[in-house]
Amino acid sequence: MIKNVLCYGDSNTYGYMPGYGTRYPREIRYPGRLQMLLGDEYNVIEEGCSGRTTLYDDPVDGWKNGMDYLMPCIYSHRPIDIVVLMLGSNDLKITFHLNAEQIAQSAGKLVDVIQSFTAEKQEFVPKIILVSPPEIGRNIRTSAFYGAFDEGSIEESKRFPEFYREVAKKKGCIFFDAAKYIYPSDVDSLHLTPDGHITLAKELSEVVKNLKI
Repeated sequence: MIKNVLCYGDSNTYGYMPGYGTRYPREIRYPGRLQMLLGDEYNVIEEGCSGRTTLYDDPVDGWKNGMDYLMPCIYSHRPIDIVVLMLGSNDLKITFHLNAEQIAQSAGKLVDVIQSFTAEKQEFVPKIILVSPPEIGRNIRTSAFYGAFDEGSIEESKRFPEFYREVAKKKGCIFFDAAKYIYPSDVDSLHLTPDGHITLAKELSEVVKNLKI
């Protein structure tokens, strides 16, 4: 039976191309690449949205709250066997005044919804890979996104793994530290290079293949 893998995330799941604002082709962006690596036994579902937060309303783009879309997304794609959840980078925007621990806890609330909603609507809970997002790049000051993010965002992003690991353990998720393998483009210090997408897909594919479903 084909296993459905839902990749739920922000611009780095969407495949935002740094410096251009356009989208990498499917064979480059990590969910598409993951599909290629996993093969026909899996169906990888791309659900990336640039600017998506965990559960906060952006003052400019309020519709990018990740909690608001989560249940409709799950319901429309069910049954879902695996969820790759990579959110939190946009929560580091200055406007939210959040630290890494608070952001990890917010990601944990998304995990709670995934677990409770799938238990009700598809009668089994998917394996959840909770991804600690990559760091904000060292050159954020020269990025087009400087002002939304600042040097403090860099420091908080380095603390993600510690707190995401704790949440994953508490919620019974698989923890994945993206910062161990990838780093954002020097162009904007936020978005992945093609090599970053390819590496992320490769590392995640190994995790997915080793899951017992």
